[in-house]
Amino acid sequence: MHGGLAGMMHGLASQDGVASDPLNRLDERGMDRKSERSGERGATRVRSRVTIRKDDVQVPAPFAYERATSVDHALELLERLGPEARLLAGGHSLLPMMKLRVAAPEHLIDLDPLAVQLGYIREQAGEVRIGAMTRHREILASDLLARRLTMFTDAERLIADPLVRNRGTIGGALCQADPAEDLSSVIAALQGRAVIRSRSGEREVAMREFHVGPYETVVGEAEMLIEVRVPLREGAGSAYEKVKRRAGDWAVAAVGAALWLSGGTIEGAGIGTTAVGGGVTSERAEAALVGERPAEEVFDRAAEIAAEDCDPVADQRGSVDYKRHLTAELTRRALRRAAARALGAEA
Repeated sequence: MHGGLAGMMHGLASQDGVASDPLNRLDERGMDRKSERSGERGATRVRSRVTIRKDDVQVPAPFAYERATSVDHALELLERLGPEARLLAGGHSLLPMMKLRVAAPEHLIDLDPLAVQLGYIREQAGEVRIGAMTRHREILASDLLARRLTMFTDAERLIADPLVRNRGTIGGALCQADPAEDLSSVIAALQGRAVIRSRSGEREVAMREFHVGPYETVVGEAEMLIEVRVPLREGAGSAYEKVKRRAGDWAVAAVGAALWLSGGTIEGAGIGTTAVGGGVTSERAEAALVGERPAEEVFDRAAEIAAEDCDPVADQRGSVDYKRHLTAELTRRALRRAAARALGAEA
């Protein structure tokens, strides 16, 4: 999960949970430029001037394989093998990149045996804790999340397809740090935190500060993301809205909204955006909601601000104006549903 592109814990990026068409994704992101993006462990090395054609048939460069038996073992391997090691937690993002020779780690550390240790969803100390190796299908099936943090359930229904959801993990998705990845904005809107571990101890980082940029996170070398923690509050409602071109595809735009009501007034708000540039949240839109009563005119103003704060790029999925329009409309819809859930009024 180290920094960025590759992965979840230094390398959990390998399973970002939404790898529908890596060739198209690479084309869109312009990853033919030389770049160092921390990912699993650190940075996934992106080759200089790589030309990718869909008729190319490629296999990964040679690499050594290690199988971690515990978190401590994985951290020991990361320290010993150095910055060219990557954590493998599913492979839906890292392996396609390796086949294209865009990523060429010298060592892969398989985290699949850690699914027992880091695969859980539980309520503890006033918050929900989700282990980094928890798979998308487990998040989707969680009754606890469906009842208390419904935005997770909304988002997981729209992530990729059953094949990806059966293998991909939350840690891999977060550490991949793809701008079109869904769970980062969900957790940021819900004011969640990431727990990062090294051999010297643990630290917590707010999800709003977890991403340094596209394909890059604050997870350092010889560190792993081990858990996500999301606080539980009374009077809460949340929702996630997404537009994509086809089933299993990445988002054209998506917005998650969380509201916390007290006495019919919005006491707190979270708005997370996906695939539209800018920050992972719109703090100005959140501030515009606090102290107001849920109403269409309040939601309209917050939606306008969220659209202003995003910074989309025109691509094959749509123009800048179209993506700003989607951001405003999806913010409005997510806020309506979040308010209805907080008030217990959703059918």
